[in-house]
Amino acid sequence: MKKNFYQIAAGVVLAQTVFQGTPIFAQDSTRVLKDVVVSATKTDQKQLQTGKVITVITQDQIERSQGKTVAQLLNEQAGIIVSGASSNPGLNKSIFIRGAASGFAVTLIDGVLVGDPSSSGGTFDIRLFPIDQIERIEIIKGGQSTLYGSDAVAGVINIITKKGGPEGIGVYGNLTGGSYGAQKQTVGFNGSLDKFSYNVSYTHDQTDGISEATDKNNTGTFDKDGYNQSALNANFSVEAARGLRVSPFFRFTSGSYKYDNGSFADANNQSLNRYYNTGLTSQYQPDTKNRFNLNYGYTNNTAYYESSYPSSNIGRLHLVDLYYNHDFTENIKFLFGVDNRHTQIKQIGSANVTPNANLLGVYSSLAVNKIADLINLEGGVRFNEHNTYGHNFTYDFTPSINLVGDKLILFGTISSAFKAPLLTELFGPYGANPNLKPQKSTNYEAGFSTALLDNTFNLRVAAFRRKLTDAIVYLAKGYENFDKENDQGLEVEPSYKYKALTLTGFYSFVDGTAIRNGVDTYGLLRRPKQSFGLQAGIQATSKLYVSANFRSYGQRGDYSYPTNVVLPAYQLLDAYAQYGINGRIKVFVNANNILDKRYQEIYGYNTMGANFTAGVSFNFR
Repeated sequence: MKKNFYQIAAGVVLAQTVFQGTPIFAQDSTRVLKDVVVSATKTDQKQLQTGKVITVITQDQIERSQGKTVAQLLNEQAGIIVSGASSNPGLNKSIFIRGAASGFAVTLIDGVLVGDPSSSGGTFDIRLFPIDQIERIEIIKGGQSTLYGSDAVAGVINIITKKGGPEGIGVYGNLTGGSYGAQKQTVGFNGSLDKFSYNVSYTHDQTDGISEATDKNNTGTFDKDGYNQSALNANFSVEAARGLRVSPFFRFTSGSYKYDNGSFADANNQSLNRYYNTGLTSQYQPDTKNRFNLNYGYTNNTAYYESSYPSSNIGRLHLVDLYYNHDFTENIKFLFGVDNRHTQIKQIGSANVTPNANLLGVYSSLAVNKIADLINLEGGVRFNEHNTYGHNFTYDFTPSINLVGDKLILFGTISSAFKAPLLTELFGPYGANPNLKPQKSTNYEAGFSTALLDNTFNLRVAAFRRKLTDAIVYLAKGYENFDKENDQGLEVEPSYKYKALTLTGFYSFVDGTAIRNGVDTYGLLRRPKQSFGLQAGIQATSKLYVSANFRSYGQRGDYSYPTNVVLPAYQLLDAYAQYGINGRIKVFVNANNILDKRYQEIYGYNTMGANFTAGVSFNFR
């Protein structure tokens, strides 16, 4: 089967090389701030017009990250730590944004919420979405509950998938192999015909992996924990009537992952995960000033755990989001929306109980730009009604000032956000408490961004502070709203471009305290106080691009019984090179942890030593 796939793919590459000549070599990814339009704000704002801290991982950057995973790419961004990003490839990944716990950020795919109500934190498993099916990623940091409701305490990650192309049929994909028996194949088709466009892609990914657990006593008996995963992504778009565009989508991922019994504990366990996501996005635009948007998404996550304590979980999520945009003028934009989030879990073996919850939200925002040709104001409110805990409100207010001909922007935000109690906390089999309230936060941030030297040098500096109350913890009696947490930090993000050279970097500082009964009990576990990164890329020739990426992560605490441990700092050096052939094919090599650094992201779990992936990607039309 694999041999046939490689033969077919090679045949497609050869035929297209001979008969077609469309160039695909990535263009320069450095963009002026004002040119980047962000869709995750639901108003398609340019970054120049908003004071929110937004990072866009562009299509060029993703194309120059062949061989990486979504987790590894996110882990290279300022203020984001993905625990397990460099551990065994099949290990669960936890996303920490600005020091907030995993589960305090929202993941969207094409603007539609995805998640797993049965998982820890109710989060989306980013292992299930291949990077090869992504066009770009938008990250909005800070409290975003006004637009996105529950869980958007520390930020929003919006994954934008690849869409249809110009008229005709396009074929793209890649063949990749590397260390630890890793291999991946992707093939996709996209194009358009009259008022219809489409994109369908399939990715198969597998690896032998390494042992998840560390062999503390060097017994040499710990087995490898690999995975085998297949993913299908299909989206379509049709202009159903004048001004009306409807875009249905379908996604399915099936994977099997071997895992161990915990830190330093080998085992022959396996999980079987099934992710199914379908729905549609639609927009009706009767004129240039009005837009009606209706999004619907259904997500089903099923996980079977084969171990000494077998279990099965099913999580279902229905989301309906209807919102209306009205542009009073080019600089005054109004948004009003209603969304409803229905979640359900089924834990097989727990008397087949299927608890569910419903969360209704009504939200509105107003953006006023270029007041006195300098000031931008954004603000919004949301009312939430939960069928168990009742109602709550959130708000945000973001002013910004554009100075020196838009070369210097000062910004600040005050917002509130919340995370509704999980179904496992309200009705689960262990310590359930139906009287739980939502976890609430108040968020502050301020900073500036600047573009100098004819936009060749860009710098953004942002400071933030977050106060979390009614934090849910597990005590002797079960789950309770008991803790408080105070976090603060700083992010510095410079970039510089000179001719063929591009330099980008970041420095992040985050610190926090968790308070129980007025006593600081622990800090931010698995989240280093300081992290630093620097990437240098050179377009050596019109066909050859090379880059080096250095990152440093400071000390951090981790869980251990009876007392927590402190893990030492570590540094990683990666390199990447790609070469374009005939403008249609690229060969690439991605080398990670070149210095073969030995370290632990998670106490008692292994990380990968020096490793590489190499392959070929193609894109024809």
